[in-house]
Amino acid sequence: MLTGKKIILGITGSIAAYKTAFLVRSLVKSGAEVRVIATRSALDFVTPLTLSTLSNHPVYSEYLKNEQGEWVNHVEMGVWADLMVIAPATANSLAKMANGMCDNLLMAVYLSARCEVMFAPAMDLDMYQHPTTQQNIKKLMDFGHHLIKPGTGPLASGLNGEGRMAEPEDIQAQIEAFFMSKWPLRGKKVLLTAGPTYEAIDPVRFIGNRSTGKMGYALAAELAQLGASVTLISGPTALACPEGVNRQLVESAEEMYNATMAVFAKAELAIFSAAVADFKPAETVNQKIKKDGQALALALVPTLDILAEAGRRKQPGQFVVGFALETNNEVANAQNKLARKNADLIILNSLQEAGAGFGYDTNSVTIISKNEQIKLPLASKHEIAHQIVQYLINRL
Repeated sequence: MLTGKKIILGITGSIAAYKTAFLVRSLVKSGAEVRVIATRSALDFVTPLTLSTLSNHPVYSEYLKNEQGEWVNHVEMGVWADLMVIAPATANSLAKMANGMCDNLLMAVYLSARCEVMFAPAMDLDMYQHPTTQQNIKKLMDFGHHLIKPGTGPLASGLNGEGRMAEPEDIQAQIEAFFMSKWPLRGKKVLLTAGPTYEAIDPVRFIGNRSTGKMGYALAAELAQLGASVTLISGPTALACPEGVNRQLVESAEEMYNATMAVFAKAELAIFSAAVADFKPAETVNQKIKKDGQALALALVPTLDILAEAGRRKQPGQFVVGFALETNNEVANAQNKLARKNADLIILNSLQEAGAGFGYDTNSVTIISKNEQIKLPLASKHEIAHQIVQYLINRL
């Protein structure tokens, strides 16, 4: 459920800190990477040895690691995390968070955090109900932070009422729900092709193109991050497989066709971003062709049309996206391709625009459907991938 998620757990000085050992163990067991930051007073209630053993990482409490001057980079930690959870959050710490006070490592990391923040108050009944505490909680929620509401029951003071920190299993459930809300494509099966194809002339030469696969790989990474189950059929490329993506490497258009059709029927979304060769040599020579000073003529035949076949096989509930790279009459050619290939969407690349197309880290595309055209201005391919996927989420 939480595999690969990076979570900072901030622990402040409350008797409820003893519960964090169970929370850390459960989060790690669910696949999360947990880094614990504890205030000095928190360590009066739970030991660093316990927390470091359960998290498999050191527990951070002070700015300095040792007498040699090594320090804990609070900015780096704040950037590292996918989520920061402060549990238990005492009245004192809530006040510091709400008012930007920074007198310990935890508050420094909190103020540096770029991720979203959850907090689980823990204090006595009267402290929790005090107008100042309630004002601080409201202020933090106005910041966009997520309140994990305390429970009601026996308190350390002997009173009975609201103020108990939520139980570890309840905190974890809210953490999981938080990440699930960030995975709008959870459970969606996506097929994606990327990169070029190489069509062999002889054992050392081939017909290919300038595609690097960067756009397709950016799409694969974005889809996986949003919870999709991504099968990536990739032509030759030097790119590393994105985390969480099932990649199958192929070389020729025929190999890509066969690999794609083997899984297409199960895909709810199929995106064909690969730059598949339109032609291949009619014959492939088994031995290297020697240069003899004479002209060499190659007879070329069409390759299998992967997008057209996908459009022909498309069933209700399947959504097919093709890519087009044009040098002239771009929109008209893309609209024609949309109709001919029975696709739901065409992503148009134009080689007329500087910084777009093969080899660049940037791109500019036009999303073309039967009813609309949306121009995405020049941006990084990862940003373009994000915008394309957001469009697809709205359509799906």
